[in-house]
Amino acid sequence: MEIKLSLNEGLLREFNIEINSSDIDQRVANKLTEISKTVKMPGFRPGKVPISVVKARYGEQSKGEVIQTMLDEAAREAIESNKLNLASQPALDITSYEDGKDLEALLKCEVLPEIALPEISALSIKRPILPIDESEVKNAMQRLATENSPTEKTKKNYKAVLGDIAIIDFEGSINGVPFEGGAAKGHSLELGSNTFIPGFEEGILGMKAEEHRHIDVSFPENYQASHLAGKRAVFSVTLNEIRTKGEPVIDDSLAKRLGFENISSLEKAVSGQISSQHAPALRQLLKKNILDQLNEFAQFDVPPTLLSSEYNVVAKSMKSEQGIVDNEQDDNGQSDDKKADEGLDEATKKEVLAISSRRVRLGLMLTEIGRTNNLTVSEEDTKRAIFEQAKNYPGQEKQIIEYYQKNPEAARQLSGPLFEDKVIDYILELANVTDFETNIDELYRSDEVGGNKKTQETAKKKTKSKTKKLTNKADNSPAMKKAKSKKALRKSDFSSNKKDSAIKKSAKKKPGKKNL
Repeated sequence: MEIKLSLNEGLLREFNIEINSSDIDQRVANKLTEISKTVKMPGFRPGKVPISVVKARYGEQSKGEVIQTMLDEAAREAIESNKLNLASQPALDITSYEDGKDLEALLKCEVLPEIALPEISALSIKRPILPIDESEVKNAMQRLATENSPTEKTKKNYKAVLGDIAIIDFEGSINGVPFEGGAAKGHSLELGSNTFIPGFEEGILGMKAEEHRHIDVSFPENYQASHLAGKRAVFSVTLNEIRTKGEPVIDDSLAKRLGFENISSLEKAVSGQISSQHAPALRQLLKKNILDQLNEFAQFDVPPTLLSSEYNVVAKSMKSEQGIVDNEQDDNGQSDDKKADEGLDEATKKEVLAISSRRVRLGLMLTEIGRTNNLTVSEEDTKRAIFEQAKNYPGQEKQIIEYYQKNPEAARQLSGPLFEDKVIDYILELANVTDFETNIDELYRSDEVGGNKKTQETAKKKTKSKTKKLTNKADNSPAMKKAKSKKALRKSDFSSNKKDSAIKKSAKKKPGKKNL
């Protein structure tokens, strides 16, 4: 076996491999001999099958296995003897082989570049902080007070109006047949809240306590429960009680209704929730500042294969943002990477290349920082990440955990972000970090955090949707407590107001472009 380095340019290495035909033949003969000792064939006792018969049956298969083994050995020797730090899977191709002649092959490798890391303690990192907006806290407290104002039972013959709390029993049916999720008893409904499908709340207006009424409504054509979409339904409704809201008061009694000791502890909780809404964006901007610093030192060649792979990912993302559909697909229905940037103009292609190069370089730098400082992702780290993922799916935690347990590859994919966070935290421990104040507009203006008007407006709405969670503990009448214990009414099947849910979902998305 002979191995010669034939190309050494940049990050590319090529080796010519030559394996003597006599060595191949000898190994094949040895393999056939071993097979003959145990093979069972009709007409022969075990271990007594002639070599010629074994060769006729297993000769070609054995030769293929021997050649593959010898090529693997040659590739391993070339890589190890030259101490190559590979950037991607090497390519090994047979260039010439005939029976009785030497085998020739070509091994192509891409190696990782030499990365000169900066002195981390010399880095100057700017860390954004977002001071609590007292007016935001005040507005949130006012909302809570308004939404949880004490209620009073109305007098006899009082007719329900917008803003009243109606305690109702109801059952819905389509063509006379009740449907699942369309019934409840003692349900508390604020008239005008638009939490039910159009026409339902309007149908209760003007009703008196203990009055019964049939309300005809139609489910919207685009209703999320397809089996109900566009269908006409009749709800049999009994109005048990009408309660009116009193004046909202921000005091200890409000805090206690929400499950807090006093108004001070409630205000502290509201302030904490407001801060938590912007924590991901602050972290994202901090990472951007760190990566910008590292990028100044990322002056090294990029392995072509890694760059090409990342380029395709970014190009497809760009096309998706621009609404360009991939028409070219392979036999498996996957988009063709060779045409990943098809449809993009030249300026966008240059941007894709710049983003891809930056990502690969910074990814390699973070990996090298982690490697040289023995930073690793432990099994416990991965388990914690899985539990955090499960928290995002209330009621389905068990299924999410089981999914990761049954899919090790999915669990391993969590290690990348975990490793990056460990490296970022390590840099923060050693670098010179200076805090600076920002505001919501500036925070969400960055592309890496979410630099579009829609995202900024969504960010400003997060606090409102999150502070509503505090009302989960609020109860001020036996009827309301009873209604909350019922499971007959499922908003996923009946309620038309998905505004809060949409805001929460959009808050979980990572807006803008990735840091790298």
